[in-house]
Parts: sequence; C-alpha cells; structure tokens
Amino acid sequence: MFYTPQNGHGLAHNPFNAIVTPRPIGWISTRGANGADNLAPYSFFNAVAYVPPQVMFASTGTKPDQDGTKDSVAHIRETKVFCVNIVEEAMKDAMNQTSGPWDAEVDEFTHAGIEKATCQDINCARVAAAPASLECRVTQIVQLKGETNFMILGEVVGVHMRDDCIVDGVFDVTRFNPLTRLGYKDYSVIRDTFSLTRPGE
Repeated sequence: MFYTPQNGHGLAHNPFNAIVTPRPIGWISTRGANGADNLAPYSFFNAVAYVPPQVMFASTGTKPDQDGTKDSVAHIRETKVFCVNIVEEAMKDAMNQTSGPWDAEVDEFTHAGIEKATCQDINCARVAAAPASLECRVTQIVQLKGETNFMILGEVVGVHMRDDCIVDGVFDVTRFNPLTRLGYKDYSVIRDTFSLTRPGE
C-alpha cells in the first residue's frame, strides 16, 4: 500500500500514528504566570543534543480556553521554562488521567493524585516520584506547518534522578520500565535491554 497524506489513506485510523514507534513520553509540567500548575503527556518528544543537553516536544492541538494552543505551550510562552518528567510503567494510569482536555484552571497534579516537588532552578513543579525530571529553559518556540503545531526546544539546566534508578554509576532504565507510546490507544513497556558496541569504539 502507498498513500499520500494530502489525499488520505482510506483506513479506519491514521497509520502515521503507529508507524513512528515506539516514542518516549515527555510528561511536561509547567506553571503559568498566574501560578497555575499544569501537567500533560506528549509523545512527540525526544532528546536532541548532548552538549549542552537539549530536548524537544511538539504540541499539535488546541483548547477553546487557550489562544490557538494548549495549556503547556501557553504557560511556556509566559515563563520560558518547563520540566520533563519521565514516565514509568507504574505511573501509566496517572499519566493517562493528565491527558484529558481539562479546563485551564484544573491542576492535573491534584486531579490525578500526583505528588508535586519543587524544581530547584526554575519556577515550576515536577512529579516527585518520577524516575527522572529535566528542568528546562526554552531556547526556541517554532511554529510548524499546520495551524496549531508548535515545537518547543529547551536546554536542560537541571537533572533530578531517583536514587533507586542509579546502579553502579549508571542510570538504569530496567529499574523502572519506561512507558512508551505506540499508535492509536496502544502503549508498551521497556523490560528487555541489550548492549551493542559501535564500530570504532
């Protein structure tokens, strides 16, 4: 089968959502200029550079109570900071609760029963029990093609790691089983890992 996105695929659901998988989930916490906290998962998320460490996530929708975007982007426009919280298997239900189209005044931490912690170097809350959290300062907000598509790029200025995830000097993902997004309503959990040495190393 071949299709061009502009002409449609003829299937019951968009296959693009399931082709680029698995995708890590960036559980993005923000705080608006008015002090309101927000927490929402984004599967268009990844690390993009080592030195300095940088990450990106993309928001691809809108809410009627925001100006052509979602709460996360609206807050980031105001404050220029955000925090990426890594999602483990044990947090899947809480993460899913924060994905709803809640009103701007709803605090998803409270709504989903998630304990907050205070970021150290930015004015933002983070998920206290997350395996890791990345405090970020925005470097760019890029308007992508499409009316409500925005890519947020940030420099990681602070890193929180849960102590039980550090084993023999290594951040060990097998200690918490990262949750990943597949397609449609499907997710997966990373339990099996293996190592490869690249040529020349």
